[in-house]
Amino acid sequence: MAKALVLMAEGYEEIELTSIVDILRRGGVTVTIAGLKDGLITGSRGIKMQPDVTLDGIKEMYDIIILPGGSPGYVNLGNDRRVIDLVKRYNAEGKIVAAICAGPSVLVKAGILGGKKVTIFKGMENELKNAVYVDKTVVVDGNILTSQGPGTAMEFALELLKRLTGEKKALEVQEKLLYRSVQPIH
Repeated sequence: MAKALVLMAEGYEEIELTSIVDILRRGGVTVTIAGLKDGLITGSRGIKMQPDVTLDGIKEMYDIIILPGGSPGYVNLGNDRRVIDLVKRYNAEGKIVAAICAGPSVLVKAGILGGKKVTIFKGMENELKNAVYVDKTVVVDGNILTSQGPGTAMEFALELLKRLTGEKKALEVQEKLLYRSVQPIH
């Protein structure tokens, strides 16, 4: 069974974190939410959640590490040396490294995006420095998966599920969720 590690910092984006965790768990993935600190953590919209463990309690490698965005969540992730070191380690070992919204800026700080095709929250393209910005909702380049924000969280989570469990399981979960591709509201 696939195992995923989702990082949680003060100011995390609630829709992104919960969509990712929910969809992966529906697909049979074991998901651990690791908080940068002990106790309840407050999201960018004031929703408080309890992570499964603290980051310091993580003693094993997972198949994937996932960084949600949110403000100031992404800043707090990027300012934490433990996060930067983990991202570098996962990338060096060829594990999947995924980030959504402003989260890809943390991957830039970790120095793992040189020449990679990625996306990020609209208006933050300049943060990508030596990466190649692609204006798509979800972008995959090797072991790096990125997405643009709260409105793309379900699509992103389904792509993560596909990578971890296969297309059949991802499509099964997508159908049960009644999820259709995002269309603009008129």
